[in-house]
Amino acid sequence: MNKKITELYKGEVDARANWLNRWDQCRRFTMPLSDADNAILFDSTAGDSADTLAANIFSLLTPPESEWLNLTRESDLSPDPTVPQALLRAALNDSNFYLAIHQCYLDLVILGTACIFMEETPIGSNSPFSFTAIPMNDVAVLRNSSDELTAVFHTTTMTASEISERYPTWTPPSNLRQTIKSNPETKINLVQSIIKNESYEFTAYLDVGGDIENNIVSSGTFQTNPYIIFRWSAASGELYGRSPVMRALPDIKTANKVVELVLKNATIAVSGIWQADDDGIINLQNINLTPGAIIPKAVGGAGLTPLKSGADFDVSQLILDDLRTRIKRTLLSDRISII
Repeated sequence: MNKKITELYKGEVDARANWLNRWDQCRRFTMPLSDADNAILFDSTAGDSADTLAANIFSLLTPPESEWLNLTRESDLSPDPTVPQALLRAALNDSNFYLAIHQCYLDLVILGTACIFMEETPIGSNSPFSFTAIPMNDVAVLRNSSDELTAVFHTTTMTASEISERYPTWTPPSNLRQTIKSNPETKINLVQSIIKNESYEFTAYLDVGGDIENNIVSSGTFQTNPYIIFRWSAASGELYGRSPVMRALPDIKTANKVVELVLKNATIAVSGIWQADDDGIINLQNINLTPGAIIPKAVGGAGLTPLKSGADFDVSQLILDDLRTRIKRTLLSDRISII
């Protein structure tokens, strides 16, 4: 079974590879993760619209002030009278559910797929539930021919002390014991897998190479899958969903480029480009049309002269307005207005 887990894990990670680039592009123009991404982002229409759509979904589907969830009997799907619904609502309100689910809605709008992990908390905690929004880059999934989720692989990096706290029965493998003993904060790659058979078989193991048999941290079964994965929309046979941002990405990129060019033009308009007499030979290769540049020209000559067009009007604003309208329409900003 452990060999099968390894093969499934590697296969689904490979199948996810093409989606990683799509997700990176969607994040870059809506929710940049680095200063380098921020440096090339000039238009905030997509990011604002994505935030608004995620907030509206939150208000429509899981409003904290409303009774949007009931526990029901599996036999007749009627509310279970043995469970006080107010108690369930209070448990959710006391947990971190609403923080985690809003993060998932952002992933849903931007990436098209979101994952939330639910677990029990220790006795004495404020709430019996704890929730974690799992980054999609850390999740690989498998679906059967009926599009039912049959396996989830969650890869993460934890320190040795965190693994010991989460899985108290874990005994580190012999080749890592000395390293962990000298530095309990050693970071280790961990894979947590859920595979559906008669129940949901759980296996957590260190992703450090070699046979996982000696690297298993914990194993067991769940009655239900603790990973809840949901998609915006998906074509037949696709493992992951397609998002509104993914569909609007061509317009988002074009609008970003238009704003970049408009800002460059505005900078030139403010700083100007200057000419100075030059009694030498002008090298056209050295001419750089940047704000504040001084371009040499022959003494008495007209210098660099722009070619005037018969239709001399600014179309950038018209194009930008059209692009922004299409982006907002695709991200439902003109259809859903709760906040």
